[in-house]
Amino acid sequence: MRVVLAEDLFLLRDGLIRTLREHGCDVVAAVDNGPSLLRALLDERPDVAVVDVRLPPSFTDEGLQAALEARRTHPGLPVLVLSQYVDQLYAHELLAGGEGAVGYLLKDRVTNTEQFIDAVRRVAAGGTVMDPQVIAKLLARSDARGTTDSLTPREHDVLELMAAGRSNTAIAHTLHFSESAVAKHTASIFTKLGIAPSADDNRRVLAVLAHLRR
Repeated sequence: MRVVLAEDLFLLRDGLIRTLREHGCDVVAAVDNGPSLLRALLDERPDVAVVDVRLPPSFTDEGLQAALEARRTHPGLPVLVLSQYVDQLYAHELLAGGEGAVGYLLKDRVTNTEQFIDAVRRVAAGGTVMDPQVIAKLLARSDARGTTDSLTPREHDVLELMAAGRSNTAIAHTLHFSESAVAKHTASIFTKLGIAPSADDNRRVLAVLAHLRR
């Protein structure tokens, strides 16, 4: 797997390079600023980009914007962004295209090697990965506006796992009930939220998150 990495902190960048290489990834470029990131993405067209949201020169959302610009040139380019904080705007911008192959992970998760590498692989494979804290914030905002108040406690549990990109099999394993029960809960959730059911896991995650962030 070919990876472009963007992180301005040398020690973290070096650690991520080592971690990625130890798990079979080929880091074809490792940069520390937005303009260099955009050039690397356009030149290398990696299997996945791992990008810090805030990069020089602006230290605002330079990394995210460079990644989104590259996706406009190369639609579907897989991008996993890393952020120090939960920001709904970042999630919104990533999901706006509705294409998948995107992820938003808090930097705290990077210390969990298994979770980080799993996120990189899932995004590279075209999936959607959202940090649990982002999901929780979106759900909290949704509840405050009355969007999911009709859901049962079990449906809330299923929705959180569904929005985090889990399949029915994974949800059933986590919540300790059958896949048929998960399917029934999922159908009920879609009905209550007014979302058309879909057999495509990635599309249904995007649909749920798009609904919850309105």
